Amino acid sequence: MHRYTLPFALVLLGSGCGYNTIQKYDETVNAAKNQIEVQLQRRADLIPNLVSTVKGYAQHEEDVFTQVAQARAGVLGAVQKGDPREMANANDQLTSALGRLMVVAEAYPQLKADQNFLKLQDELTGTENRIAVARTDYNNAVQTYNTYIRTLPQSLTAKVTGAKAREYFEVTTPGARTAPTDARPTTSAMPAYGWKLSDAEVAAVLTYAGNSWGNATPEVTAGDVKTVRDRLQVEHDH
Repeated sequence: MHRYTLPFALVLLGSGCGYNTIQKYDETVNAAKNQIEVQLQRRADLIPNLVSTVKGYAQHEEDVFTQVAQARAGVLGAVQKGDPREMANANDQLTSALGRLMVVAEAYPQLKADQNFLKLQDELTGTENRIAVARTDYNNAVQTYNTYIRTLPQSLTAKVTGAKAREYFEVTTPGARTAPTDARPTTSAMPAYGWKLSDAEVAAVLTYAGNSWGNATPEVTAGDVKTVRDRLQVEHDH
């Protein structure tokens, strides 16, 4: 009798101290992370066609194409690993690289009017918006899970069962971009040669980077462009 009594008691104890809820919250986190991975994969899948379209008008921009290809590979590698912070960092790098690609596109009016290019841009924007939603859902699920397993009495169950805190989907690369409180991008979204860009090109990068963060980015104004251009010039001079 005793060999059956102990396991049965442990099951009752686990249920009473939140074991089932821990499992439920953990599955919610996993499902949310899977949505991020799906959308990141979708974003990466759109890149080759986008680059190919841009190359049709700007074949000499190999440095930018290489940066985009490397950033895309970084996203795919991070998705394979499944680490939320690695995925966030890789996605951030891809956003920066695509911002540089948008600078190139800005210099070619025919490219900007290309229907395939416009379609790919729309698809990218839609995917980036879904990434932003999936990121929010995931981080909210992580917060709920982490808070729960740190609270008594379920923290005791978490310790016994080995339940660990989950990582947030957030950029941790030193010096990486962070969105300001008013959701406006800064010089960190710019390529190294940003000080050479025209006002229109600066505005294009600011708009693209802001939209990629998934925030309600205010319309980029002439004042925003001037502020960024002044900072770019100072950074270049130093």
